[in-house]
Amino acid sequence: MCLVAIAWNTQPRLPLVLIANRDELHARPAAAAGFDPEHADLYGGRDLLAGGGWLMASRRGRLAAVTNVRAGIGQAAMPRSRGDLVRGFAAGSTTAARFADDLSGIAAGYGRFNLLLWDGDDLRFATNHPAFAAAAVARGLHAMSNGAFDADWPKATHATRALAAWLDAHDRLPAEAAALEPLFGALADTERAPDALLPDTGVGIELERTLSPAFILDPRYGTRCSSIVMVADDGAMVFAERRFDARGERTGTSCVRL
Repeated sequence: MCLVAIAWNTQPRLPLVLIANRDELHARPAAAAGFDPEHADLYGGRDLLAGGGWLMASRRGRLAAVTNVRAGIGQAAMPRSRGDLVRGFAAGSTTAARFADDLSGIAAGYGRFNLLLWDGDDLRFATNHPAFAAAAVARGLHAMSNGAFDADWPKATHATRALAAWLDAHDRLPAEAAALEPLFGALADTERAPDALLPDTGVGIELERTLSPAFILDPRYGTRCSSIVMVADDGAMVFAERRFDARGERTGTSCVRL
């Protein structure tokens, strides 16, 4: 993923709501959100090149999401795949705190990452850039993109505001998938941010502009899918995904109650 906004314990009946966009090379093979062939309780998209995933949830009350961290053009290939963190945690039984802490000795072996882990009770964040760090996520609205956690990038601010507005009008799992459309609409925003608000991540101003919207429209590298995950206070979970081709056209939408 390259943009994640989270509402954590802001609504009693919806303790966790996550909206996200996955940005990736359009040529990279991936499977649409579905049940994992090796773990019947695990649901999410799968990277068919390196394995793992970018956002996965489990019927056992677990969820993980990862983004890369942008710090200059490119990075040398690393021995471990970031996607393995997502699949490994969501399919496992280790607490979020223990899983995050256990990364301290091996985090340098992965590409630069930001990682969210939810074990049904606790929500944790971990990163390996600029150095390893892990912490509990405080109650409230948060954003995770390709910089520091809660960095006020324009796309992050846009996503958290849209999520807050949706929650002002909804306090429980929606009965109809149509209720998710305002969130999908916010994730589909292609408006570029003003130059004065752009971060400097070492990739140059032209690329910063291209990468600044919530939805990146580019024939080579862009937004591949938008996802919405909601968890109710009784443990019920909704996982919706909308997929796009290299032209930004929809190729499918799914919505599953786990």
